[in-house]
Order: sequence, then C-alpha cells, then structure tokens
Amino acid sequence: MSKRIDVSGLHVYYGDFLAVEDVSMTIEPRSVTAFIGSSGCGKSTFLRTLNRMHEVTPGARVQGKVMLDDQDIYAAEVDPVAVRREIGMVFQRPNPFPTMSIYDNVIAGARLNNQRMPKAKADEIVERSLRGANLWDEVKDRLNRPGAGLSGGQQQRLCIARAIAVEPAVLLMDEPCSALDPISTLAIEDLIAQLKENYTIVIVTHNMQQAARVSDVTAFFNLAGTGKPGRLIEMGETNKIFTKPDKKETENYITGRFG
Repeated sequence: MSKRIDVSGLHVYYGDFLAVEDVSMTIEPRSVTAFIGSSGCGKSTFLRTLNRMHEVTPGARVQGKVMLDDQDIYAAEVDPVAVRREIGMVFQRPNPFPTMSIYDNVIAGARLNNQRMPKAKADEIVERSLRGANLWDEVKDRLNRPGAGLSGGQQQRLCIARAIAVEPAVLLMDEPCSALDPISTLAIEDLIAQLKENYTIVIVTHNMQQAARVSDVTAFFNLAGTGKPGRLIEMGETNKIFTKPDKKETENYITGRFG
C-alpha cells in the first residue's frame, strides 16, 4: 500500500511568481517525513504539489517531476482526482462535512468511487477506517450523529479516517495539530506513529518538538531572501538534522526555535 515519492528539480509557480525553487528529494515508504521552516518558506506549497492540490489555485503550475513509485503524477494522461485518491491530504483545521453524520463523513470518498456499494461493505470500510484512526471506540454508538458535533481532536481523527477510507498509499498532513489542544495533539502524534506502518506520511509542522518526536526524516526549507522563492536547504535523518546538521543555516534555525 505504501509507496515511494521521488521529486526531481521541482519549481512551483503562481502565475509568473516563483514560489518554490528547484526541490529534489526522495520520501521513503512506511516512514514519516517532516517539513520544517519559517512561515512563508514554501513548505505547505510544496506539500500540495505532491498530490496536485495546488492546482485548485488559478495560475498555479509546476516544472519538474514527481514520481509515485514508477508513475509520473504530472503526466498528461494522469487524472488529478486519481492522484488525490492515491495521495490523501489532512488539512490544518478539521474539516468534516458539516451536514453529514460521522458514518457518512467516513464513507463519502469511497462512495464516490463506488455508487452501488452494498451496505455491508460500507459498514466494513467505516469500522476499519475509524479503528485505523483510533476513533471507533469513541463513536461506535453514535455513528448517525453529525461529525461536526465531535471535539476538535476527534474531528481531526475523523478527517484522517475519511482520508484512509479510500486506501491511499500516501498521507499528506498540513500542520494537522496546529488548531488542537495538547492532549489532542498527542493523540494525533500517537496515531501518526501507527499509520506509518501502512502509509507514507509527510507532515508540515511549525512545532520543532513535534517534528523531533514523530518524524524519521526532516526537510528544512527557507527563503532565499525577501521576495525570493523558498528552497530546500537540507534533508536527512531527524536526529542528525536536530543535533548535527550539515548546513549552518539549518543549525541557526533549529537553535533559534529551541533557544
């Protein structure tokens, strides 16, 4: 299920503006890769290029290549919707469908792929996905209640259940804990550690301690200067990035954040 991502020479544009410049990296399967860096350095923009979500913004385009195993996700014949089924995304703020029940939130994506799904199959997917998101025991007796009625942390786990219901290979998480309290944050971090057994996980975070706790590999992004594009400065094993990075720029950022 889990797949490898290889990025080669990726440039991200919004119209004529170059937002992210010349990023190359490999993201290994069954691992957690964290993107860190200052606000506006392009890490979330780059994250969205990994499943073509940036394309919902008018004028957005890329140059370069993103491979999911042996498939170029930007090849002319590739459907962006199919890419997003294979590479799911969890956003900064929990976004359950407000008019849908917990059950319908989880099964929504799977039903789009299979309109005639038998109820027994739908029930199996809902239970499997909620168990996978460590939410089943908390909601199994109220599946028909609105998803929006859950707590913030539960809503984010519901969104993770919705994402894994379509059985993606990769999960992208854009600051998934930034709107949550510390207890809910730890629940999501514990869940990420479990999910990496089956998925390739990429997380953007401003929380250095969180990156150090949950990730196997860390990529540090920074701006080339005011009005300049974001760029990848350094990428490596998380322990090395946080204790003995190769680049002084990385060391200064890490020291300043922990300082």
